[in-house]
Amino acid sequence: MISIITGDIINSRKLSSTLWMDGLKRILNTHGSNPEQWEIFRGDEFQLEVSEPEEALRTAIKIKAYLKTIKLDARMSIGIGDKTYATDKISESNGTAFVRSGELFEQLRKQKNTLAVNTGNAILDEEMNLMLRLSQTFMNHWLVQSAEFVLMAIENPTLSQEEMGNLLKINQAAVSRRRKRAQFDLVLELENYYKQKMKTL
Repeated sequence: MISIITGDIINSRKLSSTLWMDGLKRILNTHGSNPEQWEIFRGDEFQLEVSEPEEALRTAIKIKAYLKTIKLDARMSIGIGDKTYATDKISESNGTAFVRSGELFEQLRKQKNTLAVNTGNAILDEEMNLMLRLSQTFMNHWLVQSAEFVLMAIENPTLSQEEMGNLLKINQAAVSRRRKRAQFDLVLELENYYKQKMKTL
């Protein structure tokens, strides 16, 4: 079982692609090579294979947080399933994970939704997607400082608030305020819940 994230950059034309492309590629590269595990196409659309489905939501949140640091956002669908046809280009590979991600992505555009999952289990999907919609009430409104905190916290989970403060050049109390404003504890709870649910598939 694998997961496929299909996404696009919302309002990508607001900024030159040179301002977000390298950062996005850096995140995608942590999951494998281009174009086998990920591709960016049609200018602002991307597809990524995350081999461990439990890690897919964290990856999507990381992409979102990165884009929020430069005042952009992404629309992303997570498809969970199998990979029955593999090629050296992810855009030409196939399986239920790809189909579910693609179908859900088309729905997101119509629903004005920015993050959802399709596991093939209707009850689980309904529950998880309700939580994801609720989480978007604050994640979609992360300001640059909150997004910077989230990105750093996800990429460096072992750092203390003091160490994060040193890197961000702010004091520990300011780090704590950013964590609170970003609702980061809720993000972690959501991610842990998602991981537990993925183990039941």
